[in-house]
Amino acid sequence: MDYWSKHYIPTLKESPAEAEIDSHKLLLRAGLVRKIGSGIYAFLPLGAKALENVKNVCREEMDRAGAMELLMPAVVPAEYWKAGPRWNAAREIMYQVGSAGEKAELPEDPQFVLGPTHEEIVTPLIGGEATSYRDMGKTFYQVQTKFRNEIRPRYGLMRAREFIMKDGYSFDATDEEATDTYKRMAGAYEKFFARCGLKFISVEADTGVMGGAFSHEFMVPAEVGDDDVVYNIESGYAANVEKATSGIIPTDFADIAPAGEIEKFETPGVKTIEKLAKEPFNIPADQQFKTLLFVGDDKLFAVVVRGCDQVEEAKLASLGYSLLRPATVDEIFEAMGAYPGSLGAVKGTIKDRSKLDGVYADEAVRLVGNGVTGANEKAMHLKNVNVSRDLDIDKFGDFRKVQAGEPCPISGQPLEIQRAIEVGHIFKLGTKYSENTEYGAHYVDKDGNRQPAVMGCYGIGISRTLQSIIEQCHDKNGIVWPWHVAPYQVLIITLDPGMEEADALTAKLGAAAEAAGATVLVDDREERPGFKFKDADLIGIPLRITIGGRGLKNGEVEMKWRDQGDMMKVSIADAESTLVEAIRSKS
Repeated sequence: MDYWSKHYIPTLKESPAEAEIDSHKLLLRAGLVRKIGSGIYAFLPLGAKALENVKNVCREEMDRAGAMELLMPAVVPAEYWKAGPRWNAAREIMYQVGSAGEKAELPEDPQFVLGPTHEEIVTPLIGGEATSYRDMGKTFYQVQTKFRNEIRPRYGLMRAREFIMKDGYSFDATDEEATDTYKRMAGAYEKFFARCGLKFISVEADTGVMGGAFSHEFMVPAEVGDDDVVYNIESGYAANVEKATSGIIPTDFADIAPAGEIEKFETPGVKTIEKLAKEPFNIPADQQFKTLLFVGDDKLFAVVVRGCDQVEEAKLASLGYSLLRPATVDEIFEAMGAYPGSLGAVKGTIKDRSKLDGVYADEAVRLVGNGVTGANEKAMHLKNVNVSRDLDIDKFGDFRKVQAGEPCPISGQPLEIQRAIEVGHIFKLGTKYSENTEYGAHYVDKDGNRQPAVMGCYGIGISRTLQSIIEQCHDKNGIVWPWHVAPYQVLIITLDPGMEEADALTAKLGAAAEAAGATVLVDDREERPGFKFKDADLIGIPLRITIGGRGLKNGEVEMKWRDQGDMMKVSIADAESTLVEAIRSKS
């Protein structure tokens, strides 16, 4: 049982100017964290307690799922990353570490780095000792401080340079066993987020630079989220917009036949899809072809989509490129012979086709059939361009961003899109990391053959989850903590500290609450009742007991759940049993 008068809970009446969203404001106002630098925060006592509770819930679910906790260093030799498959893709977000007593290494060739994640470390760590098929079927995890060189840290703990993460790694002998482990971890994640009091969605996700066969994100719907979730409630379909598909193309769709010969026409001053859709041309965006150029691993390539669509750059990774960026104007002109606004992919119109590693088209361009595109000449376009006959396409694929209202790929019902916060991400990695000859993880199978372990990785943003709970669980008065993660579960407010009868009842109820398994904070400050009640609502302890002189005269105390509007009056005779019953209902 802790006493507020001896504690350190520096609550604030007003929100600091630096806070942009509700959860960030409440983190600061409730005295949970304080900013040390851009994207760097210190956890004050109340925040540290809540953070530790989130960690403990996570540990409990990981342990129940059969994972074993270990702890790897935050500072790691860069050689492990340099030998791995994603050094070039990840180095820009990594902090380098200079050697003590020496001049710091140059950014181009650091000796040590601060780990943003630990696939490159855990793989040789376990692979160096787990060498038999009998050693496989193991899952490890750690709760560790991570570092990411965020260019624009924002929203408090949501996008920070230093953060707390639970990262887990599994090693299996076969693909089937790895899939079973993946499913078991997914189930543990669902239990963890549910115990944290979060409403969440598990969605199909892009594997990104992490790689692997497939992945799922665990998303908390919130307007301040940094990702879009595409879903349909009836069918249960849910995916990150980077991965989402729709049923926009009917399964029985047949390619449209040519409508006539290609015609060139002048389009002075027209450099956008929108201008071509207006007078005097009046060509709808969904009847236009849009050609965009990118550079992947230093190779130039083109992507064709409908004029009404946007390219989802994450989907371009399916083409096999790891480092992607939009092409520069000069790169575009050298290959196409024209600048953006006049580009097209019609056969014979590209200046130097050999400079393009490929021309790819989204499947939805087939819906256009015969449309309009740039002629690769200034102020000139082509019409009656037929997809099958005229476009110079190497490969079709899914490269577009799904839009709200499109048919669900499962049910055909309209899809919805909502912003959400990513709090967890799991990957079935396969052998991307384990097959490394020097820093991999191999085992000898039953037949004596050397095989790479089939891996999975499982991340939870612990500090981000903490803030996500606040973002989803608050009202106009403050935080509304879910039971299992609250810094304290019971708050006893004594309105007359020093009154013998009040202090005795406070001690009795506090001891009973702790014996029932709850954590207890007593507000024994010499402050006005209204001041105490406002602070109580601000810090959001789930269950509040109020003991006052007037109530004692009437033989009663007040009991109130933070997430409910009504306050109950309970007789002193029944106060202990009622409190214990309330606590056990949450256990």
